[in-house]
Amino acid sequence: MYEKLTKSDIEEMEKEIEHRKLVVRKQALEDVKEARAHGDLSENFEYKAAKKFKNENESRIRYLEKMIKTAVIIEDETSDDQVGLNSVVKVYFIEDDEEETYKLVTTIRGNSMKNLISIDAPIGKALLGHTAGETVNVKVSDDYSFDLKILSIEQGEDDEAIRKF
Repeated sequence: MYEKLTKSDIEEMEKEIEHRKLVVRKQALEDVKEARAHGDLSENFEYKAAKKFKNENESRIRYLEKMIKTAVIIEDETSDDQVGLNSVVKVYFIEDDEEETYKLVTTIRGNSMKNLISIDAPIGKALLGHTAGETVNVKVSDDYSFDLKILSIEQGEDDEAIRKF
């Protein structure tokens, strides 16, 4: 599977990889060496923790490199009156009689707890390319969908952090 990423996403991931390789990796190796010097490895919690941290760092590097390698680069440009990447959209849930505000982001920046909705999520897909005043249908599954009315759109910045896994 591939991720839809912006050039900014790629640049941020490359910075993180560089930091992890040059700074974090060096510190993790030092921690392992120091903990190993404390003797019996079978009961050495410091050694196990240092190895775990080193392995997590290497795993994160591999994950980011794979994401970059398999990414599809997308443009984050839309007209000011359309919902696009980084748009802050105020919507009205018709069946619930509630309003909510979301920011549309790439998958790796998504965080539903902060109302950062991926452009690949059902709501993100439904809103993309539409304008204020339109009603869109959000298809959650073959059996369930609901309607949202777009109340307003503001163009936002690509300023959200890449999610940690």
